[in-house]
Amino acid sequence: MPLSEHEQRMLEQMERALYAEDPKFATALEGSGLRTYTRRRVYQAVAGFLVGIALLMAGMVAKQVWLSVVGFLVMLGCAVLAVTGWRKAPKPGEQTAGAAGPQAGRQGRQRRSVMDRIEQRWQKRRDEQGGH
Repeated sequence: MPLSEHEQRMLEQMERALYAEDPKFATALEGSGLRTYTRRRVYQAVAGFLVGIALLMAGMVAKQVWLSVVGFLVMLGCAVLAVTGWRKAPKPGEQTAGAAGPQAGRQGRQRRSVMDRIEQRWQKRRDEQGGH
């Protein structure tokens, strides 16, 4: 569902306020490194799936059941990787914790608390304006 003009203006105000309040955090939210990594992982899984199909067909043509089974398992594994990678892919502007070890977890918790505060402010503004 698209945002109304009022909601878009409010979102733009929130973005400007975030940049003014914490420009370093706002810049970190813009980063697409994890999104690019996840997209690359999904593409690799799709390529692996195609290799699995080729193995399956080669096993059928060569009448080697074990090769067909290996091809099927490769296809299955790659399909699972692609689906889970796609579901876990962050939306634009999202940042997830735990990407670079224990320090990333601590930074993720700090960022999450900032996001919690932003969400609370957003809810407060919506409540003050009558729920629009």
